[in-house]
Amino acid sequence: MTLSAGSRVGLAGAAVVGVAFGMARYAYGLTLPGIRQDLELSEPVLGLIAGATFAGYLAGLLLAGPLAARRGSRAPTTVGGACGAVGAVIVTAAQPPWLLAVGAVLAGSAGGWVWAPYSDIVTRTVSPRQQPRVLAIITTGTSGGLVALGGLAVLAVLGSWRLVWGGIALAAVAAAVVNLLLVPRARPAPRQDGQRGASSLARVLGVPAAYSVVYFAAVVIYFTYAADVLTRGLPAAAVPALYVTIGVTGMVGVATGAVAQRLGSFRVAALCLVTVAAALALLGLAGDSLAATAASACIFGVGYMTGSAVLAVWTAELVPDHAGAAFTGCLVVGAVSSVAAPALAGAVIPGLGLGALLVLTAAVSLLSGVALMLHGSSGGGPFRKPARDTGGAAARRPPWRG
Repeated sequence: MTLSAGSRVGLAGAAVVGVAFGMARYAYGLTLPGIRQDLELSEPVLGLIAGATFAGYLAGLLLAGPLAARRGSRAPTTVGGACGAVGAVIVTAAQPPWLLAVGAVLAGSAGGWVWAPYSDIVTRTVSPRQQPRVLAIITTGTSGGLVALGGLAVLAVLGSWRLVWGGIALAAVAAAVVNLLLVPRARPAPRQDGQRGASSLARVLGVPAAYSVVYFAAVVIYFTYAADVLTRGLPAAAVPALYVTIGVTGMVGVATGAVAQRLGSFRVAALCLVTVAAALALLGLAGDSLAATAASACIFGVGYMTGSAVLAVWTAELVPDHAGAAFTGCLVVGAVSSVAAPALAGAVIPGLGLGALLVLTAAVSLLSGVALMLHGSSGGGPFRKPARDTGGAAARRPPWRG
């Protein structure tokens, strides 16, 4: 059976994003207890390495655009796959702290290299009618990566944390091969007269960027402190189970494109902020309850994956001629928010307590979701549901050439 262009790109993108973003980006935190015990590193050193992985992700985001402009949009996805594989191999064999840091930063950068370029790949190779569905499938690959990471985490419990990173290296190589086989090489998009200026692009993306600030801050707070909540009286297997649960329930994100076409991307984004708020509130108010934490993980999986998928769909709708650049801009804003949120949380936890911090974050996410819904419903900003493409929009886009 011959796969359509959308199916090929969607399958390859889901594999690459799943490994780079769902596995390599979160593996450091998952294996941190084993790393701490095995390498006998101090908390300041471990914290510096953790921060450096976010810096690697941000660097990948910023460098992917210039590379795509020179070599085509597939090039950054290839570099990202290589970074994930090489970084994971280095971490697997690392003994000195500096080598561990190099590997973790390389692996962490993979998500930045690969995610946004797929927006350009999709808008240049897939028919307009299929684009929201394919973008949602690619982004939801993160769920598959989280499920796989949860499975590998069992190896850390039964054996060594190094087995997790070895598994990620193998998965990264496999995904990179699939990407090279299924995604066509595209020439760099030709420069066009009258391109949007930076100020014009900022006006168009102002609301999605604001959404990114709140969404990524809430998500990183959840991922940073959920394990702490679970380890208070729950068995060691609870943490791998958390990742698997988030990944499985997050699979509903594949329907984001269809839902966004029906409801409008801004409404879906607002609902995601409300959903993430509910998950944070459950964790903060009833973190000692196994049922409550399980429900929180299920709810969070839906809000997390749909929330990231809708951002890809939303930015592609608003700026179809430069979807990758638009998505990258929002991801960069979100990455900065991801770095700042844990630092702010660490400063206020001694005074507020972890539970109160989670509830406060939930309140910010909830209020932001309500504000986004009201703003869009009142007609503020570019929130119209996109009209069905009749060929004009496709004609205005730069054609893909193999």
